[in-house]
Amino acid sequence: MTLHYLDFDYSEDEDGNGCFDALADTPAERHPAVLAEVALVLDWARAAFAGQHGALDDGGAWDHELQVLPGPSIAAGQAGRYSVSLSLSGTPAFCAALRERFGLD
Repeated sequence: MTLHYLDFDYSEDEDGNGCFDALADTPAERHPAVLAEVALVLDWARAAFAGQHGALDDGGAWDHELQVLPGPSIAAGQAGRYSVSLSLSGTPAFCAALRERFGLD
């Protein structure tokens, strides 16, 4: 499955746990498609790692943070844009499975 709006950057800590961060800034008419991609990724994570959602420091295999805000262009007088920020952190096993499922580099 190719993601069209979420383009993830990857970083890793000294324990091998990873973090995938994506930001999408789109016009209002594309906002539902971005949210559909977010739902696809989170639904996959919830199913593939069922019962393992939670802070990694507390024993979870994966965790996430999602923010949906009016886009930065509103300050410039261009209403109708949205910014969606999704961060996924996970164990090495979660990160490998996420990469495989969504073809992430």
